[in-house]
Amino acid sequence: MAELELPHPREVFQLEGHEAAEETFEASRARGRLHHAWLLTGPEGVGKATFAYRAARRLLGAPHAPAYGVLGVDPAHPVSRQMMARAHPDLLVLERVGEDGKPRKVIPVDDARRLSEFFSKSPANAPHRVAIVDAADDLNPNAANALLKTLEEPPPKGVLLLVSHSPGRLLPTIRSRCRRLAFQPLTIEAAAAFVHARAETTDEAALRLASMAQGAPGRALALAAAQAIVLDDAARAILQDLPRLDESLALSLADKFRGGEGQAQFNLLFERLAERVHAQTADRAGQGAFGPLDRWAQAWETLTRLPREVEALNLDRADALFSALIELRQAAQA
Repeated sequence: MAELELPHPREVFQLEGHEAAEETFEASRARGRLHHAWLLTGPEGVGKATFAYRAARRLLGAPHAPAYGVLGVDPAHPVSRQMMARAHPDLLVLERVGEDGKPRKVIPVDDARRLSEFFSKSPANAPHRVAIVDAADDLNPNAANALLKTLEEPPPKGVLLLVSHSPGRLLPTIRSRCRRLAFQPLTIEAAAAFVHARAETTDEAALRLASMAQGAPGRALALAAAQAIVLDDAARAILQDLPRLDESLALSLADKFRGGEGQAQFNLLFERLAERVHAQTADRAGQGAFGPLDRWAQAWETLTRLPREVEALNLDRADALFSALIELRQAAQA
């Protein structure tokens, strides 16, 4: 598959499978009874951020273009072009990616404090001022409190669109001050069709990616870009060969963990291993064919824990991989 470049949600003008959410928002906007804060919830990759930018274009005055759906607007409209250029004066976006283009671990408090000043001003040339927080889960504790202050004093002509993959992690006071819109995954078949239309994949690969993403089309497309099929095949080979360990395969995988993209590849391999261990254990739980369940449960816990520890403590990824493989072999031998 050729290298796949994922568009930012600000550059996406189609959204499939969420017509009900769009109709709810548009009806509220059209009646002039728009809530000042909307919490967009659902699994990562289902289209919440894409929805936020679509809603923002309408709030900033772009006229409806029916060919692009309920909240669709023409990509060539000045509002669309300004947003794609990140130059619209009435739009503020808070995200983990910093001004230097590099991802940060959190959205810091200084960014969140910009909301108060932003909403203290009247719209420059639009019906509303709009802020998108993608994702609110990434706010550090002080930033979350700064956001809460803005929510407690609803700005006139201001609308907050908060993307959240895990709303249970947010402050209850933030959740209670927002109107919630829930976004569900697509069917596996629909998500596979989404991937197949945008990436050079076979039908089988598209279905596998959609299944890995549990029907979240954006997540499935990100997995395609990350070459997840290759890592999933490696995870399957590792587990099928147990208790034997293919050291040449392990070393080739360790080479993928070098450099700036290494952590993402490391995380993805461990995700695939953990999901396969979980599925195989569940399938064979009553058959006694996959070893003692407590040993496999311990191995699964290690696979889910190690990526966080490696990133937080800057541990050697290759060493962590071999430690996990040894634990898997011990579980298979038990």
